[in-house]
Amino acid sequence: MATSSVRVLVVDDSAPFRRVVCSTLQNKLDLQTIFEASDGVEAIELAQALQPDLILLDIGLPKLNGIEAARRIRELAPQSKILFVSQESSVEVVQAAFSLGASGYVVKMDAGRELPTAVKAVLRGERFVRIRFAGHGFTEASDAPTPGSARGNRVSPFLQRQNIGIARRHEAGFYSDDASLLDGFTQFIGAALRAENAVIVVATELHRGSLLPRLQAHGLDIGAAIEQGRYISLDAADTLSTFMVNDQPDPVRFLKVTRDLVVAAAKAAKGEHPRVAACGECAPLLWAQGNAEAAIRVEDLWNEIAKTYNVDILCGYPLGSFHSEQDSHIFQRICAEHSAAHSR
Repeated sequence: MATSSVRVLVVDDSAPFRRVVCSTLQNKLDLQTIFEASDGVEAIELAQALQPDLILLDIGLPKLNGIEAARRIRELAPQSKILFVSQESSVEVVQAAFSLGASGYVVKMDAGRELPTAVKAVLRGERFVRIRFAGHGFTEASDAPTPGSARGNRVSPFLQRQNIGIARRHEAGFYSDDASLLDGFTQFIGAALRAENAVIVVATELHRGSLLPRLQAHGLDIGAAIEQGRYISLDAADTLSTFMVNDQPDPVRFLKVTRDLVVAAAKAAKGEHPRVAACGECAPLLWAQGNAEAAIRVEDLWNEIAKTYNVDILCGYPLGSFHSEQDSHIFQRICAEHSAAHSR
């Protein structure tokens, strides 16, 4: 297929990332007919209207996630090849992507090296699977349930976890700046409080102070939530001091501190299906201090809490702090500790 005739749709909610991808497609692959979408609903609409040859699709999208968007696109633009480019790196998510008929999967942190090769392979009609997933026999679309079939109507395990929230929900958000982090926390906290659930915020003093007016601007009565015990705000550095021993988290202390907080918050939750939401910066603060191993251990301990209690967890990391090759390895390990990861 001549590159001059190839039409590409790039779908990602991060405008800077879309610019990088479009530049790569234009300069390295001479693909010039490129369209952009920033959410899952827009992706479906453009896919139906444009019938692009190739769709580069993120998973962590607003309005409709990439997995569900791909399901609809397969019905409305069946000839369009889908190459997922996502922060998600779990085998479960990759399998969900290929089960829907994806032609390839690239993890965002590898996109600089792999995207040109992946795009070329997919346009040749081949399937692209990164070596990091070697040994996993991902189900291809021909073996997967077809749209509209009895099996095809089942929700993938990944989507069940995201939408129903029965299994652990421990997400990592990688934010380009303070404003993006505060926006992410505000949306997370607001959703929990509107459902009359309880929220634990463990953040820096600056971010704790900045969150209050943002939440109030969204129509939330934070004063009432604090009085009811549904909004618990703690300083990240002070909280770390309660369970850190010799620069490492002490598991017994950590579990006691967090368990006491969760139990207290759960008693105040008033939702139809009471849950506790927790967002914070303990592990990110340890990472910023250069103690990556402690940060990863804290994330692992939060997994124990998520498995034991009905807790939804969001950890906020500054995306700009990951630079070197060693940082890339740590970044991958941090993502592996979470059920989902996204950037903005």
